[in-house]
Amino acid sequence: MSQIIHKQVLFLCTHNASRSIMAEALVNHYLGDQWQAFSAGSAPTQVNLYSIRALRELGIEIPEAKSKPIDYFSGQKFDRVFTLCDDAREACPLWLGSSHVEHIGFPDPSVAEGNDLDKLRAFRDVRDQIKATIFPLLEM
Repeated sequence: MSQIIHKQVLFLCTHNASRSIMAEALVNHYLGDQWQAFSAGSAPTQVNLYSIRALRELGIEIPEAKSKPIDYFSGQKFDRVFTLCDDAREACPLWLGSSHVEHIGFPDPSVAEGNDLDKLRAFRDVRDQIKATIFPLLEM
């Protein structure tokens, strides 16, 4: 029996609370037969509950979602590294050990204003943008 070898991708964002958490969960859910995704932040905070809700709408559960600092992955090699916000791009302009580092900025849904539905809509929009933008790059 042969062992399946997955490519590894790391998503970086400042707080590792919204965009990078959703990217990690989406890739592991939809592309998990080829990729193993991870995420971290330059200044990690608590995972945003709207991220969890937006993922749950797609049937993706992340019961142990926890923000991690970039240092957690120090020294690990990744096939791809994506920075998803401008602050993360500045905080980690170089990821040694990765053959491909790319910046793709997405709006920060955590700054959305309005009622509960307005805020959730902002997270849905970013979730869908991540799928539409990142997936084709990983499926190449």
